[in-house]
Amino acid sequence: MRQTILTWLSQRWRSRYVRMLEEEVARLRGENRALVNSLLGTAGFPPISTEDDAKRGAVALPPVRRRTWSQIAREREFAAGRGAAEK
Repeated sequence: MRQTILTWLSQRWRSRYVRMLEEEVARLRGENRALVNSLLGTAGFPPISTEDDAKRGAVALPPVRRRTWSQIAREREFAAGRGAAEK
């Protein structure tokens, strides 16, 4: 009997603790969204809305595709060619 009461109390406390952590995560996500929107606004991009978060799910931004060194070199070569052609 004593063990079941202790088990029930520990589960009850743990669920309250988990709920508190989930609320903290939601608050921090809101703050992060505000900071990202501030930076995006400074850079001249439209802000991320909360509907976008709902559509995408848990991930707010898509992963960035990394370019290879050959792709970076080709892009620089094209940019240098355009710069030389304009002169």
